[in-house]
Amino acid sequence: MTNTPDAQPARTLGSGGPVVSRLALGTSSWSTERFGTGPIDAFETVLDMADASAPDFTLIDTSNEYGAQASERFIGDALRRRGGLPQSMVVQTKLDRDPETGSFASARMWRSLMESSARLGLESIPMMYLHDPEHISWDEAFAVDGPVQALVEMKEKGLVERIGISGGPAPMLQRYVETGRFDAVITHNRFTLVDRSAEELINVAVDRDVTVINAAVYGGGALAKWPTPPAKYAYSPIKPETAAAITAMGELCAAAGISLADAALQFSTRDSRITSTVVGVTSAEQVLKAAASDRVAIPESLWAQLDELVPPAATWVNPPGSTWP
Repeated sequence: MTNTPDAQPARTLGSGGPVVSRLALGTSSWSTERFGTGPIDAFETVLDMADASAPDFTLIDTSNEYGAQASERFIGDALRRRGGLPQSMVVQTKLDRDPETGSFASARMWRSLMESSARLGLESIPMMYLHDPEHISWDEAFAVDGPVQALVEMKEKGLVERIGISGGPAPMLQRYVETGRFDAVITHNRFTLVDRSAEELINVAVDRDVTVINAAVYGGGALAKWPTPPAKYAYSPIKPETAAAITAMGELCAAAGISLADAALQFSTRDSRITSTVVGVTSAEQVLKAAASDRVAIPESLWAQLDELVPPAATWVNPPGSTWP
């Protein structure tokens, strides 16, 4: 059996929400410093694809803080030139703490929403996440004047259609999901070929009908750059066991005529629990490459062999039994 884009049913963003593609366009690296004053051709290419019968990217992932606010501005400028958001596409963004003070106070969250809405040119945000709450305590997050209450109020007022939680530590995200207040969760670097930290989080989310979005499936590039020896995984120095596993997996894939990067992407997209997989791209070429990568036929037998090479759980970013805080 091989994996194909048509092998799974359409997936929705939130219960009863819009249908979105298996791939989501990641824009965290879109900045004025890197791309100048206009939207990059990656997004233009995705917009060109929007009217296709089965577009590869219909979900756009951004944030108030990405590229020092340039990411949202690039997207909004392109949408205005095109006459608005294509009917088949969905934009999701995130509430971010104050870039100078680090405040997550309610007043800052409302400013974050207004800033994002203005940049994107959207009266209502289809999906809004609270971003990186690991920087504050649980009590601060759920205080009367805290970010969670602000996010819930935004949904109640119709300013955002659905709400989610996005951050790092899997145990933290699971605790948020278990409150029953969120429609979706974004996890990153913790559900990849070499790290299964988010396994329990994903199962808990699915059991509660919470949409799961998976990001950073290459572990910060470690799985995409093979055979170049990786120095880091998930922004930290790579552990010897993880590096060895990547080498072994790369050699196994090469022997099967498969790219390790293709396997790393499809590890996420083939999982029916994952609604969409965020792929960071910076050019039209990378957009097309990601779409092609998700179509590569990978034998079912190879997945079983790759599972045998997963490094010990103790090497994962959040080993089983981890807690937060």
